[in-house]
Amino acid sequence: MEKPIIIFGAKGIAHPALEIFNSHDLVVYGFLDEDERLQKTEINNVAVLGGPEDEGFLKLIGKKCEAFVAIDDARYRASIVKLLNERRKVQPVNALHRLSYISTDAAIGHGNFINAKVTIGAGASIGNHCIVHTNASIEHNTRVGDFVQIGAGAVVNAGATIGDGTFLGSGVIIVSGVSVGKNARIGAGSVVIADVEANQTVFGNPAQVIEK
Repeated sequence: MEKPIIIFGAKGIAHPALEIFNSHDLVVYGFLDEDERLQKTEINNVAVLGGPEDEGFLKLIGKKCEAFVAIDDARYRASIVKLLNERRKVQPVNALHRLSYISTDAAIGHGNFINAKVTIGAGASIGNHCIVHTNASIEHNTRVGDFVQIGAGAVVNAGATIGDGTFLGSGVIIVSGVSVGKNARIGAGSVVIADVEANQTVFGNPAQVIEK
């Protein structure tokens, strides 16, 4: 990756994403964020240039710059990815921390944020635009969908399946072979020993469904 990177979003994972790219000696051109209060400020000497739909900066994507989407909210992240796909015909790049371990036999899609000390085992599959926080472990032969967020220290054991849009809080344990449906939410510290249906929220040890 030789082109400079424009980071979409200037909050949340934006600063650690900048650190990751700097550690790989990659140039970050700047940030774009919809919050006007952040525009014309700096993060570690890198400017917040304007908004994410500013055509003057968007036109650089795919020609002179790459893009990375550093937005925690999965729905908003998806809207920015769609903008980049449709208007610039590009996929965001991955931000992979030097201190992460990714098996040579694992498959990883586009636009993922993989922080320090994350382990991704042999035969694991990570989709697109996921956020995997520090010290999370994704064991062998797991399947993680798109737009999944996995909290710090979470463990997804071998053969588990995590559906698109799912949120796993910090310290969550998913037992081997368990399937978690799309857009489920797993509360921090929960131990999931049975399948979770799509759109369910569960919490506890063992995890129980939280009625809305």
